[in-house]
Amino acid sequence: MPHAANPPLLAIVGPTATGKSQLAIRLAIELGGEIINADSRQVYRRMDIGTAKPAVEERTRLPHHLFDVADPSEQFSLGLFLCKARSIVADIHARGQLPIVVGGTGQYIWGLVEGWTVPEVEPQPAFREAMAAIVSDAGADALVARLASVDPASAAAIEPRNVRRVIRALEVHHVTGRPFSELRRREQPPWDISVLGLDRVDRELDERISGRVDAMLAAGFVNEVRQLLDAGVPRQASSMASIGYPQISAFLAGECSLETARHATILATRRFVRRQRQWFRRTDARITWITGFDEALAASRVGV
Repeated sequence: MPHAANPPLLAIVGPTATGKSQLAIRLAIELGGEIINADSRQVYRRMDIGTAKPAVEERTRLPHHLFDVADPSEQFSLGLFLCKARSIVADIHARGQLPIVVGGTGQYIWGLVEGWTVPEVEPQPAFREAMAAIVSDAGADALVARLASVDPASAAAIEPRNVRRVIRALEVHHVTGRPFSELRRREQPPWDISVLGLDRVDRELDERISGRVDAMLAAGFVNEVRQLLDAGVPRQASSMASIGYPQISAFLAGECSLETARHATILATRRFVRRQRQWFRRTDARITWITGFDEALAASRVGV
């Protein structure tokens, strides 16, 4: 590996079900790395099957960070992720290892590699409920239009269907009177950064998604959701918005059949994957894209 003036950091991004976690593990073994989770759902404890966390056996082979760090009833924010991830990156570099940040949550990835400073604004439950009511009555587009009127930069940057992010940007403006985009500063971190994007052709990815949902059900996904609900985690919790959890919750509430929940989960995942791909593809030309799963090619593209 060539010598770098700054310590290296590798990020692996891309749509759900492309094999990012498996590639990260292989590269970590080959390059001497430790893995940092950048999936906003895999931070939650007791949400293993539905978020497709790497198996415990895989996580014990080499260090994995930022898994199982929050309770499902808690809010886990971008600001909290950045604070924890930066500290972990420093520790990994101090051990002479390579930080490998992997996940499909674009805000987490770019927030870290671009050195974002996130406004410190506490959640406003009443405001969030009011915004959720607007979505329920008029749809997500009405909320995006509201954000565009006060903060066009954020409205352009946030994926329109990511209602939680749209509400957060509105919330910051509501509390501070200033645009979220104005308050979010950037300071380039002192790392040499490589970003790999992993993707697959549509037909293969659709098959992988169907197989993944069936594997989740076979592994006990229904029981996982039942245990969360029995433990008092509300269906409206942010963590329970993860694809699969609303669908299985509906089945457990007697609102649909298991087959209907399965089919809805597959379709929702496919739609989400298309949005993820579009978001990553239009976000940054720094991503080196690899279609399929080629470990040797991926390793050769890493500039560390």
